[in-house]
Amino acid sequence: MPPRLELNLVALVAALGQRACHFDIDLLEQCDSTNSVLLARAETGAASGSVVVARAQNAGRGRRGRAWISAVGDSLTFSLLWRLPHGVQPAGLSLAAGLAVARALEKVSSVGAGDTPSFMPAQLKWPNDILLDGRKLGGILVELLPGATHGSNVAVIGCGINLRLPAAMPDELRAQSAAVSDVGLMRDTEVDPNTVLAALLIALRDTLEQFTRGGFASLQAQWMAHDAYADKAVRILSEFAAPLDGICRGVNTDGALRLEVDGKIQHLLSGEVSLRPIR
Repeated sequence: MPPRLELNLVALVAALGQRACHFDIDLLEQCDSTNSVLLARAETGAASGSVVVARAQNAGRGRRGRAWISAVGDSLTFSLLWRLPHGVQPAGLSLAAGLAVARALEKVSSVGAGDTPSFMPAQLKWPNDILLDGRKLGGILVELLPGATHGSNVAVIGCGINLRLPAAMPDELRAQSAAVSDVGLMRDTEVDPNTVLAALLIALRDTLEQFTRGGFASLQAQWMAHDAYADKAVRILSEFAAPLDGICRGVNTDGALRLEVDGKIQHLLSGEVSLRPIR
């Protein structure tokens, strides 16, 4: 079995090619959370395009404070700082980031596939999960810098992607999880985290530039084309309200979920709610 490929700044810069100049990347052996590290750096003036990557996190987190389970070498955990220009609102930003990740994973999994790619397209679960065949492949956590001034928003976009499923992952969680090593042409090959991370960073920058120009409205149709639960029955769970059942009807131009309930459309913001399929 070939040796496992590891994150390496030289290899990462080579994979980024001419796009490397757009990023300021710091590779850490370990940290509590790449989002926390980058939020602190943002407060002291870190530039847009700053990236923190960690081989290991001891306090990684997802949306609503959930822990992100990862093991050294089995996951990509990184954060990207993006400074939105004056007047550009962050509504739908986490959905835009998820779309970028889906695009990148599809690209790296289809290299050499020709006109008949064998990969299964990544899907998106509102508001911030990346799925493969209904199982969770990764997630996005967007945090805004408190106290941003002069109409500008500073966003730290955290991303966790399973390269392989950790050996210690509980069976119940394993059944609900997927990894890049499961995707298309990546099957039965050694996943190069540098190639995958480079593709993710390039796709994120390109998508964020489009978001900056046209907001989420310019990405809405593409997000909906990846929607895992389009026109399917779902249940919305909240800590503050009874479960709400309805049919997913995509998202609006602000990234809010369009849920059909009793023939009428309700718009739900991500906030403190979660989406579950009704089997």
